[in-house]
Amino acid sequence: MGGRTLLPRFRIVAHYGSVGGGALGVLGEGTPEQAAQRVLAAAAPFAAGGRPVQPAMELITTVASASPGADGLYSSALPPAAVEPYLAAARAHRMLLILDLQPGRGRFLDQARRYERFLQEPDVGLALDPEWKMGPGQVPGRQIGSSDAAGLNEVSAWLAGVARAHNLPQKLFVIHQFTESMLPDRAAIAARPELATVFHIDGFGVRQDKLDKYALLAAKAPFFTGFKLFLDEDTNMFSPAETLTLTPPPDLITYQ
Repeated sequence: MGGRTLLPRFRIVAHYGSVGGGALGVLGEGTPEQAAQRVLAAAAPFAAGGRPVQPAMELITTVASASPGADGLYSSALPPAAVEPYLAAARAHRMLLILDLQPGRGRFLDQARRYERFLQEPDVGLALDPEWKMGPGQVPGRQIGSSDAAGLNEVSAWLAGVARAHNLPQKLFVIHQFTESMLPDRAAIAARPELATVFHIDGFGVRQDKLDKYALLAAKAPFFTGFKLFLDEDTNMFSPAETLTLTPPPDLITYQ
């Protein structure tokens, strides 16, 4: 890594998951060091895409739950001690660490602030997952959640402020999406120069379905576009070379 601008200078390739096994994604399989080695192997083929490749780990740090928990928010948080080994492994291999939030009935901003000391670091980004943002009476896994622009904009304003206060390079800010209804007023989401804001297209299944979702949800400047590849759920998963032929070629590719 180097310099002040992340996108579009680099193409980012990440693995996604959480601690304790692969149930939530490939990143959680094995130790953080083993995870880092797999990320490096996955990122290498994308070097053919004409931009330097920046490997990354996307760690789910708050995990939506079907049970309310003591606070009634249907989301459980990793303690900082569980995040630190992933940051250490990422840093040892010059990777980004992306902290992913599944808030349940909580607020994205409240959860992001919990990890502020990590987000003050130059190599740590943030991802928000509206699929798991529940309204009153909703339960994760029973409904697909959503977030309005106001809830996302308050997080991006705060994160941009963190970047300015600590003189940090551009931070990755990822918003996951696979249906239009997940971001009902997406046009009102703010772009901020301190952040490289990515709309990350997460649909899985057969190739044509993924292509249709990509055509529908791909971002336009000043935003960037992400694409998720599902190791188990995709049918005839796109190869790195095929992924780079998408229009526009994705700025962030994540394997789950």
